[in-house]
Amino acid sequence: MSLFGKARWSRRDLLKQSGILSAGAAMSPMSASAAALIDPPQAAWKPAFPVSATENLYTKIGVRPIVNARGTYTIISGSQSLPQVKQAMYEASQYYVHLDELMPAIGAEIAMHMGAPMAIVTTGCEAAIALATVACIVGTDPEKSQAMPYKKTKDQVIIPKYSRNQYDFGVRMSGPEIVEVETVEDLRSKISERTAMIYLLSGPEAFTNQLSIKVVCAIAKEKNVPVFVDAAAEEPIVPNIHLAAGATFVGYSGGKCMRGPQAAGVLLGPKDLCAAAFWNAAPHHNWGRALKVGKEEQMGMLAAVREWYKRDHAAEQKQWLEWDTYIANAVKDIPSVTTKINMPDDDLSNRAPTLDIMWDAAKVGITGTELVAMLDKGTPRILIGGGSGRRPDMMNSSLNIMPYMMMPGDYKIVAAAISKYMRNPGKFENPPVYTGATAQLAGTWNVKIKYTRGVGEQQFVLEQNGASVKGQHKGEIYDAPLTGKIDADHVMLRSSMIGGGVYISFVFTGVLSGNTLSGDVRMGEYGAATFTATKA
Repeated sequence: MSLFGKARWSRRDLLKQSGILSAGAAMSPMSASAAALIDPPQAAWKPAFPVSATENLYTKIGVRPIVNARGTYTIISGSQSLPQVKQAMYEASQYYVHLDELMPAIGAEIAMHMGAPMAIVTTGCEAAIALATVACIVGTDPEKSQAMPYKKTKDQVIIPKYSRNQYDFGVRMSGPEIVEVETVEDLRSKISERTAMIYLLSGPEAFTNQLSIKVVCAIAKEKNVPVFVDAAAEEPIVPNIHLAAGATFVGYSGGKCMRGPQAAGVLLGPKDLCAAAFWNAAPHHNWGRALKVGKEEQMGMLAAVREWYKRDHAAEQKQWLEWDTYIANAVKDIPSVTTKINMPDDDLSNRAPTLDIMWDAAKVGITGTELVAMLDKGTPRILIGGGSGRRPDMMNSSLNIMPYMMMPGDYKIVAAAISKYMRNPGKFENPPVYTGATAQLAGTWNVKIKYTRGVGEQQFVLEQNGASVKGQHKGEIYDAPLTGKIDADHVMLRSSMIGGGVYISFVFTGVLSGNTLSGDVRMGEYGAATFTATKA
């Protein structure tokens, strides 16, 4: 018996709570095609258990669910899995199976659908990167696997500089030396017997750079070096463009456009290397034991792949466009507001039309930054793409809507909330202006940062020109240029350190008292801390 029915559950109550649309927006004429596609092309399914945005298993533990108008970001739980995926995972949970039998069977069918020699299911694209790397380093030699990460014969992975990114941690986590290259000559000279693999991040530059996927694969083939292409957010079109270009491996996220299990991904590649990647992962007691994929995720991923090649992608694109248009119509009559719909280009990642809304906050009364915060605090909670605008010196404001992961009815909720806050913004104050003489900040400062766990010791070397400050931020491992300002004795400094493929952003705000500067530091996804700086 199916866990799911076919009736669509209503969000009418949510729409009422989020405010009403303007009469002009509500009366905007819609084409016949718009009327047909404003709701999803596929029938919505209703869980057999109660669903409510205001009372559910999350709200009972104090967590507020989100209306997702931002996209498939892992930190906001990616996508909602397809009904067929939920059903497959539910059914899979009713049985015991041998995982050494399950993975090859699932992998063979996924490979057939996706046009690859073989496939395995992983715990996400990052795990696909990590396991492919280890497969190239140790193969299926149990001695070498048990010695990881301390002993390696092939101990280097080459990455073109343009492909460095926060996700190449999947390569780095097993301990190989990262060798950056920028030219064809550089690549040829750096390939050696120590080279385990070459990693490439797919994207527009991977097709135009002199070290394009096709060029790198051709050179790697001459040297018998495997190439991994990170296509996490891409649509898995067939024939696979990366395999056709000569790639050895291609990795995909399962919980983005395919709407499979959030904690799943797919690794495509040759049979022997896919077998080696799985051999190095759970259920085997090797380097990747922690990267365990349950039977439920494996069957859910298979269901997502099957459905991907059945879905009406053109109808989905048209649906998202209609949602964008509906939201734009809800605000287009507000003074100074302009809207723009950005159609997807040739990039296979995050392929959906996005909506930009631009306005003059001096006329509307709310900046994009303030509006994003209001939507986040509202009921229901709505997260959208980045908002711009800052009082009092940057009142030109904007925000971005990504309909990619919105659910049926969400477009009305988003339109109503944005319209409500832009028409009745309330009162916002300019940031305080501090009085007094501008303090002197130039010099060398020894900095201590108190993290949630541990203390970091860093250094500022600062130059000052009036209220403007610049200099060097010297970390314990990395350094970065630093800029900022001082308003009387209130200081703001910011930097962005490059650590591997990751940018670590620091924003220091504090108050100067004599030779001591103290306050808070924000580090984006890495959290917040307090700091104290003492002049040397």
